[in-house]
Amino acid sequence: MWIPIGKGLLLGMVLSISVGPVIFAIIKQSLTNGHKAGYAFVLGVSASDVSMVLLTNFFTSLFSVALSHQRTIALLGSLFLVSVGIFSLFFKKKSAFLDPSAQAIKQYRKRDLLGIAASGYFMNLLNPAVFLFWFAASAAIIGDAASAASPASYKLAVFLTCLVFVLLSDVLKVYFAAKLRLRLTAANMLWITRLSGIIMIVFGVVLGWSAYTNQLPTE
Repeated sequence: MWIPIGKGLLLGMVLSISVGPVIFAIIKQSLTNGHKAGYAFVLGVSASDVSMVLLTNFFTSLFSVALSHQRTIALLGSLFLVSVGIFSLFFKKKSAFLDPSAQAIKQYRKRDLLGIAASGYFMNLLNPAVFLFWFAASAAIIGDAASAASPASYKLAVFLTCLVFVLLSDVLKVYFAAKLRLRLTAANMLWITRLSGIIMIVFGVVLGWSAYTNQLPTE
C-alpha cells in the first residue's frame, strides 16, 4: 500500500509546484480578496481535478473526445485567461481594495463565492497542460494497477493521495498569502493585481498562439 501512496505523493508534488496561471490566480485571490475567496477558488480548482480523474477512469471515450478537441479547448482557455487578465489590469480600481490595516475584509455572499469557485474550476479545466497531465498520469497508474493484487484499491490510493496533497498545498498557499495581505497597503495590492493580470494575459496569449500554430504538447 505504501507504493501507491508514494506515487500519489510524487504526482501531487509535481502538480502543486507546476508554474501556471492557476498558482498565480490562487495567490492573487487570497491577497486581494481575502482568505474566503482564496479557499473558494481552490475548491473550484480541486473540483476540476476530481472531474478530470473521473473522466480518465470512468469516461475514457468522453475524455478522448475532449483531447481530440484540444485546440478548441486551448483557444477557449486562452480567451478566458486574457479576459481575466484584462479585467484585473484595467478595470480594478485602487478604491476596490480595503486597507489591510483596517482589518476589514469584504463579506462575500454564497453566490459570490460560488462564482469565484467556478472561475477556478474553468481556469483549471480549460488548461490543455492539465488535461495532458491527467491523461498521462492516469494511463501510467492504470497500467501499474493492472498487476496489483487489488487494482481498484491501488488506483484509489494513488489518486486520493495526489488530490489531497494538491488540495492541502493550495490551502497553505491561501493561508500564507492571507497572512501576507495584512502587511500590504491598498496600493501594494493594486500593483499585485495588475502584475497578476499581466501574467494571465501572457499565459493566455502563449496558449492561444500555441493553439493557432498547432504547437500544443501532445501525449
